[in-house]
Amino acid sequence: MTRGVLYRAGLIAVLVVASLVALAPSLPGVGAEIPPWWERTFGAKGIRLGLDLQGGSHLLFSVELERAAELDLERRAEELRRTLREANVGAVAIAREGDALRLTVPNPERRGDVERIVREQFPGLVADAAGPEADKTLFLKLHPQEVQQVEEYALDQSLETIRNRIDEFGVSEPIVQRQGSREILVQLPGIQEPARAKALIGRTAVLEFHLVSPQNQGFNADSPPAGTVVLPGLDTDAATGTTRRISYLVESKVELSGDAVEDARVQLFDQLEGPFVELTLGRDGARRFDQLTGANVGRQLAIVLDGTVYSAPVIRERIPGGVASITGNFTIKEARDLAIVLRAGALPAPVTLIEERTVGPTLGRDSIRQGITSFIVGGAAVAIFVIVYYRFAGVIAISALVLNVLYLLGALAGLGATLTLPGIAGIVLTLGMAVDANVLINERIREEIRVGKTARAAIDAGYERAWSAIFDSNLTTFLSGLILFQFGTGPVRGFAVTLCIGILTSVFTAVFGTRTVYEHLLSGRRLERVSV
Repeated sequence: MTRGVLYRAGLIAVLVVASLVALAPSLPGVGAEIPPWWERTFGAKGIRLGLDLQGGSHLLFSVELERAAELDLERRAEELRRTLREANVGAVAIAREGDALRLTVPNPERRGDVERIVREQFPGLVADAAGPEADKTLFLKLHPQEVQQVEEYALDQSLETIRNRIDEFGVSEPIVQRQGSREILVQLPGIQEPARAKALIGRTAVLEFHLVSPQNQGFNADSPPAGTVVLPGLDTDAATGTTRRISYLVESKVELSGDAVEDARVQLFDQLEGPFVELTLGRDGARRFDQLTGANVGRQLAIVLDGTVYSAPVIRERIPGGVASITGNFTIKEARDLAIVLRAGALPAPVTLIEERTVGPTLGRDSIRQGITSFIVGGAAVAIFVIVYYRFAGVIAISALVLNVLYLLGALAGLGATLTLPGIAGIVLTLGMAVDANVLINERIREEIRVGKTARAAIDAGYERAWSAIFDSNLTTFLSGLILFQFGTGPVRGFAVTLCIGILTSVFTAVFGTRTVYEHLLSGRRLERVSV
């Protein structure tokens, strides 16, 4: 065996082992025996079954984004009312009328002062067309960009809050994702209690601030000291970026609740530590936060959402004024996620259930059984035909097809993909294209043999002439799969994932794998003529 063939065979063998390692948790009778260290070492969780195969509940919620903008406008109205009162510009009546604020200024001479305060301290509010009594009234609306930002944050915050609710529900491998412009899809595999899930999703998240106990290091989680409680949390290694689950020992006393936080936004101007999160507290919350930070400089303050510590920054100095910053070498995405979490103390807008389906586990098992049966019957029929028609070349082609299935399933398991019925359809389509590639190669080799070429010359010419057709057909299909994944949702994306991965594995096995076998046979002079 030449060195080049040896390297190729080694690569194929390594991929086989990697696929088996990734698939081990999914194999019947083997997955239950996999020790816990297997997943920690190899990161293999096996193939997850989708709702249509496992059964469960399918819920689709619509977020009332218009209401989110109205609530934001009401919050700004309250801030504006307080600011104007502190500025002593006289009695100004503020009332919301639809999507605008109506300011009534009894003293026309103070109108300029009101406009100046709005312009300087409330840039997100813009003057609307003047109505009757223009000298005494002022109409303000949210800037269109502000409306878009408020709605985007409302959707992200609703998604985070609902995901927290589902995590509390204890569902294994749930799906919570955006769908469309304002919908949130929730799929709960194995759950046939949609009423309980709906009630849990509709509950309000709880945000709390606790001081971390000085005994946080080396404590006994089973018997924490009096006045403390053990809470789970996440810790990110600044050097590697990896996240691990840890436990925090925090004081039981709630220093501040989520009611004290009025807003949380990402700021990008800290040159030393990059993006950070800025908290805006209400008046009472600002006073209490001032006292809390002044009395506990150097201690950690745990930000707890739904009983989980999301961040535990160190209090570096007393923080007056009701504005606090949370830094921590965040990326922009991490800072944005933390800001969303801090605002997730309550759903920012009502959510309405617009679609509900329940799939029974019996239907899912029937789908799996029928899918396996059709795969075995169809695969056996194709294998028999290819072997009879192409003889020894057909045996090589079917071997590559089996290898293709192994690589495809291993890749799905390694990526933690969810297998659905459309995903099974994508696998079947991929196998058909893999057979098509071998048919093109074998037919080209036949043509070269008919003109009298030797075995090596026929094989070289067959692969060379078939490659352009194989590449073009698979490339166009792969691009179609990418488009489906980019613009599709739910089952369509599952089909696209299996299709794209399957195309890569099929091209590898149909061209690279079979060519390696032929090169091995030719190098040892064990192949004088091609049986095709």
